[in-house]
Amino acid sequence: MSEQWRLLLTGGNTAFVNMAVDKAILVAHSEGKVPPTVRFYSWVPPAISIGYFQSLLEEIDIDACKKFGVDYVRRITGGGAVFHEKELTYSIVIAESHPLIPKNILNSYERICNALIRGLQQLGIHGTYAPINDIVVDGKKISGNAQTRKMNTVLQHGTILLDVDVETMFSLLKVPNEKIKDKMITDVKRRVTSVHHVLGTHVGFDQVAAAMKQGFEEEFLVTLVKGSLTSEEKKLARKFEKECFSAFEWNHRR
Repeated sequence: MSEQWRLLLTGGNTAFVNMAVDKAILVAHSEGKVPPTVRFYSWVPPAISIGYFQSLLEEIDIDACKKFGVDYVRRITGGGAVFHEKELTYSIVIAESHPLIPKNILNSYERICNALIRGLQQLGIHGTYAPINDIVVDGKKISGNAQTRKMNTVLQHGTILLDVDVETMFSLLKVPNEKIKDKMITDVKRRVTSVHHVLGTHVGFDQVAAAMKQGFEEEFLVTLVKGSLTSEEKKLARKFEKECFSAFEWNHRR
């Protein structure tokens, strides 16, 4: 019988809740209280997340975010600024020592991305892994991913773009000037794609989540069993949301 992992479908939440839940699962799993966990979620309202090492003020136009009702949050993972709107976001939390996760970080990125690639295949999309942390379709990025390892536990999360609105994204990011902005928008449109763009039809979150579930099960030869956050994880998430992810000190620390 295949190993059972937990599947969480937590729906749409604020940026602060989403990041707090990922961290809460990481802590709970590191203490052996919950099984390896795969979570699918979305962002309500839309949000920008920045990498752990980035400067919020250098990356994000805070006034524009406030004007358009867009959240902003610092992740515990590295990487660049990401605009979260029309997408499925996943996270996986699993022990570093788990035999299905390579010790080498690059190899572990590839293994987890392979699960997403299998999920895309369920939708009729043929993606390939582009090191270090992207998945591309016909040379265009459809998924970006970030990883951290804390307390002997791996947390990787990333996006599957369902659709993409480059103009809105750039209206929220800091760009040196309009001329460069136009060039960057053109460049991103050339380099980024989405499920909608590839298939030419709208595919809903639930359908993509079902495909990704199958992708993870096929890649890791496990069964994902639908579950829910434990009361302790919920308590931890509330704590992390308040003390960390929604706190000015955390988000403006650089």
